[in-house]
Amino acid sequence: MKTTRRRLLSSAVTLSGVAAAAPLVGLSARAAARELPVPSVGTHLVLLGTAAGPVPMAGRRGICTALVVDGRTYLIDVGRGAVDQFETAGLSMGTLGGIFVTHLHSDHLADLYTLLWLRFGGYNSMTHPVDIYGPGPAGALPAPSSDRDVDTINRKNSTPGLADFLAKSMEATAYDLNIRMRDEAWPDIRTMVRSHEIPLPDVDAGPLGNMAPAMKPFKVMADDRVRVSAILVQHPPVFPSFAFRFDTDHGSVVFSGDTTVTPNMVTLAQGADVLVHEVIDLQAVEQFGNLTPEQLEHHRRSHTDVTKVGPIAREAGVATLVLNHLAPSTPAWSDAIWLAKAQQGFTGKVIVGNDLMRVPL
Repeated sequence: MKTTRRRLLSSAVTLSGVAAAAPLVGLSARAAARELPVPSVGTHLVLLGTAAGPVPMAGRRGICTALVVDGRTYLIDVGRGAVDQFETAGLSMGTLGGIFVTHLHSDHLADLYTLLWLRFGGYNSMTHPVDIYGPGPAGALPAPSSDRDVDTINRKNSTPGLADFLAKSMEATAYDLNIRMRDEAWPDIRTMVRSHEIPLPDVDAGPLGNMAPAMKPFKVMADDRVRVSAILVQHPPVFPSFAFRFDTDHGSVVFSGDTTVTPNMVTLAQGADVLVHEVIDLQAVEQFGNLTPEQLEHHRRSHTDVTKVGPIAREAGVATLVLNHLAPSTPAWSDAIWLAKAQQGFTGKVIVGNDLMRVPL
């Protein structure tokens, strides 16, 4: 099976028009996605959106990835544009086996509630309750990064977690929800969404101290298709920030979420078939990003420069590295640039992620 996975990975199909496989020549990304539905057998990685955020930029949709395992779909982060991309890729809400949120930054959950809100009834709607896994409350806010006076929103609950995010979103949209339920016989959305705030292991991690101490991966959930484990990664000042590993009968896929270089990533990704890792080109961002000093400092300490991701993949012993959550996300930075920088220190296969790309295991 290992040889088969390597062979399939070497012919990864991209629906973005970059290095397209022969059957897709001449088709637009959207047309190709509609004509070639994700197979119901095997494990397939579908990159719905590959842009870093939070500010929308032309060229890529916000970060969102689907892992389809024998016809069941698992979403990892649900960023801007995910609702449209989910439909374009031909995915069905009826196959949704769970949603996993790496951390509570806006670019990773911008479309999370929207997906549920627009799909709890009607066309291509949820057919069963969906479990959503993600961070609980951080517990404390960092000090301001500058001397300016910063007020605090919602002082009584200034660091809400996943459960509050979903519950308060439902409260804010209660009129529409009630109308849909009464007028069109949509189900009660509260029975269709089950939030799970991931409990943290006792490793002395915290929002104002060590956010990602050395630790072992821990179980998040398991069903008959996947076994999902997580580990804490370093993405200051956000806490907790998770990376996820999905082990299937067809192979294993690891998602870094947002992180700077963190030893825990090597621990989680050890021996994985595919590592989907965020990257930033710090040189490009610093030269052309027109960012404030505070924003630049955040990027330097919270993300992984593309020249440093190769050694992470090499040390973990992964077969294939997929670049995702690209910053900058504009077309001006070509796949060739990303590829040349990411291959430093890694002799395995590197794939530059593009929207609607599919990678079979």
